[in-house]
Amino acid sequence: MTERVAVVGVGVLGACVGWNLARRGARVVLVDAAERPGAGVTNWSFSWVNASNKTVTRAYFDLNVAGMAAHRELAAAVGPGSWWHPGGHLRWADDPATEAEFLNTGELLASWGYGVEVCTGAEARRRLEPAVALPDDASVLHYPDEAWVHGRRLVRRLVDEAVAGGAELRTGAAVRTIDTGTGGGGGGPHTVTLSDGSRLDADAVVNAAGPDASHVAGLVGRRLPMRREPGAVSRIDCGGPVPVHRAMHTPHIEVRPDGDTSMVLHSREVDALIDSDTGPASPEEFGRLLHASARHVVPALSAAHPVETRVVNRPVPADGFPSVGAVPSVPGYYEAVTHSGITLGPVLGRLLAEEILTGRRAELLADYRPERFPVT
Repeated sequence: MTERVAVVGVGVLGACVGWNLARRGARVVLVDAAERPGAGVTNWSFSWVNASNKTVTRAYFDLNVAGMAAHRELAAAVGPGSWWHPGGHLRWADDPATEAEFLNTGELLASWGYGVEVCTGAEARRRLEPAVALPDDASVLHYPDEAWVHGRRLVRRLVDEAVAGGAELRTGAAVRTIDTGTGGGGGGPHTVTLSDGSRLDADAVVNAAGPDASHVAGLVGRRLPMRREPGAVSRIDCGGPVPVHRAMHTPHIEVRPDGDTSMVLHSREVDALIDSDTGPASPEEFGRLLHASARHVVPALSAAHPVETRVVNRPVPADGFPSVGAVPSVPGYYEAVTHSGITLGPVLGRLLAEEILTGRRAELLADYRPERFPVT
């Protein structure tokens, strides 16, 4: 039986895995190179809980729907506090081709039983977002069951509960080596050595290291191919109450609240400039560009100012899908690596904890097993 589990990386995925393990009686050690759990990619993502943007396959859509349901269950279990923000999501376009594409997606989602309604811009302003500059005749998709999450606060809640239940938290210490036993594939206890010189023994190791997951995989002789997919996210201070109520994908920028007086901004168009020779040269310049775009869709943001902007690399396995579960070539080693960690964290954390403790492999994860990547 697995008794002690080392979870490497305490972003949203690692926190969800650790919390689920601890509440089922496992001895958990949460390890993170940063001083503050959840301060990395988890804190610098758009943090939008959805399945409407996950229609590439029906199986992936179903997994994300399960993630949305798991969030509601988690909010009931630990309390919604200041991390859980249901209230829906809006999306619209400013060109006919993209609008037609969005509407077709809405029809597909409705046929799959997903909550969606189409309204005009005038209706959306009147009922939902009066501060948004939205053409009266625009076709707006409203997804009422979607939400946004304050990722760092969620991680803090889960870590606090796990520690109260007996888990150990080690921060500011990166993993240097993982000794897996005989020849890198032994099935005995693993010895994890940290950058502060300390060592810990574990029956299982979970790689939830986000952008560093490929490096951690390499420590056990495993090749985990990852994409380079950087994104720029900015937080702005509104200088007063936030003028919008929910996450929105507008034609050129994504905006959402981030508290009573702050907002988060992100744009795929701006992300495309990150590796460009002519793009912004600093995070501050990215922040100014995002703020300028946001002012066009929410005029009340003219008086706001960027507080901090980060460019981070998202943790995306090479084929774009999660890598979750045991790696047969390295007994006792598991992966929990994915983009959309905010949406998927609660469901992946529950399913992976079940697999670690009982050996049962969830059918929902059948398409996302780590062994699909060739062993080298």
